[in-house]
Amino acid sequence: MAITSANQLELLQTAEAVAREKMIDPGLVVEAMEESLARAAKSRYGAEMDIRVSIDRKTGRATFTRVRTVVEDEELENYQAEMTVEQAKQYLDDPKVGDTFVEEVPPVDMGRIAAQSAKQVILQKVREAERDRQYDEFKDRAGTIINGVVKREEYGNVIVDVGRGEAILRRNEKIGRESYRNGDRIRCYIKDVRREARGPQIFLSRTAPEFMAELFKMEVPEIYDGIIDIKAVARDPGSRAKIAVISYDNSIDPVGACVGMRGSRVQAVVNELQGEKIDIIPWNEDQPTFLVNALQPAEVSKVVLDEEAERIEVVVPEDQLSLAIGRRGQNVRLASQLTGLDIDIMTEAEDSERRQKEFEERTNLFMTALDLDEFFAQLLVSEGFTNLDEVAYVELDELLVIDGVDEDTANELQARARDVLEAQAREALEKARELGAEDSLIDFEGLTPQMVRALAEDGVKTLEDFATCADWELAGGWTTVDGERVKDDGLLEPFDVSLEEAQHLVMTARISLGWVDPADLEGDEDDEEGLEEGAEVEKEGEA
Repeated sequence: MAITSANQLELLQTAEAVAREKMIDPGLVVEAMEESLARAAKSRYGAEMDIRVSIDRKTGRATFTRVRTVVEDEELENYQAEMTVEQAKQYLDDPKVGDTFVEEVPPVDMGRIAAQSAKQVILQKVREAERDRQYDEFKDRAGTIINGVVKREEYGNVIVDVGRGEAILRRNEKIGRESYRNGDRIRCYIKDVRREARGPQIFLSRTAPEFMAELFKMEVPEIYDGIIDIKAVARDPGSRAKIAVISYDNSIDPVGACVGMRGSRVQAVVNELQGEKIDIIPWNEDQPTFLVNALQPAEVSKVVLDEEAERIEVVVPEDQLSLAIGRRGQNVRLASQLTGLDIDIMTEAEDSERRQKEFEERTNLFMTALDLDEFFAQLLVSEGFTNLDEVAYVELDELLVIDGVDEDTANELQARARDVLEAQAREALEKARELGAEDSLIDFEGLTPQMVRALAEDGVKTLEDFATCADWELAGGWTTVDGERVKDDGLLEPFDVSLEEAQHLVMTARISLGWVDPADLEGDEDDEEGLEEGAEVEKEGEA
């Protein structure tokens, strides 16, 4: 069928009908028609020709044109779509490279194959436009709650109709005992929206901690208004959850506001989450205090925080141990997720036994190394001395406060401690040399003989070897593997070398070897200071 023989307005009517059905711009459908007609014309006139089609947006008339571009003589490759300046003179006045000559060509007859090809092009363009429209609509809705209707279930995954598209609720994002039938209404959290080859993919979740936070925002006006803030959420989906809240208005109780009158607000969230029990906890900047709150309803006797390792030890009465741990460790696990700390729970008896053991170990150390009787060694431990270095190099006045210690005794104690430390250093140095440690490493400032021995035992025997070490290899650290924090032991960790000290030692070694120019480091520091000053000036300007 020739284009000219058809009703010219039919093209526009078709475009508008398709656009209305798919909820896309009619102009995109018309462009798809133009491209499909151009392809059909190329198959008729020749693929090398530059055939273009323009459909009048008012009349629907399709105009077929052939375009030829003026190029340099040596660049002429396609004789059907290009021509030289000399050839163009018969069509154009004063032609230049880059000019185009456009001439109208007769419309083509749309055979069966050409018509089918045109239809495929139009459908493909419409699908792409529909995908773009769907992605644009949902990309900014990630992180919000959406209501939908269950459409079908595939291999445990629920396909949800969300209005202008479909979303997927994977089986691992469903609350364990939930089941759905076609037509059921469902409320989910939009976890992610991705643009993929098969179209935009909308991923939903009902197990995400953010889902609970958004539900509370819907039920508690104070959270929506920003008076109360949700600082952290930890969930065991379908079973139990903990949520930490803080109020920025002293007259409003954050826990009470979230619970609501007779528990109405929290009960609405519980019902949506299939009966999931929720502990609402007041958030506190002081981590030990926050942890005590997070372990509710268990009572805590003592908390010891190790900030560097991000670990915390909690001591509870014997009768509170099972309550603090919870069924299958649920309570302590949720508290750990909420605070971001690894938690060790022990009873008061276990804590007392551990402290007694440490006391005995330090007492034996002083008895053996300093040749002291048990009573005197216990005095040192009771005063807070934990190792020989503290005894050897502490200010003399700190030893004189111990009952029965005069100046002569204090000097004798320090002399004995220093003799032992020097002997240990000589022994460590000899062992390091036996292992192959070179003088470049032994003489490096900042490393003790014991450190050099530890390095040599692990194969670090030269200053070059040391300079290639990473700071965490020396100081140790923590790595998250499959959601669990795993300890990385450092070579110098037993000597209490911090990450900052390890960074300084490694950088000093690299500078001494000529691997790093100190001037470059100074430049970096100046840049950082400049950025900080710029930020301060910007803040002042904003103020």
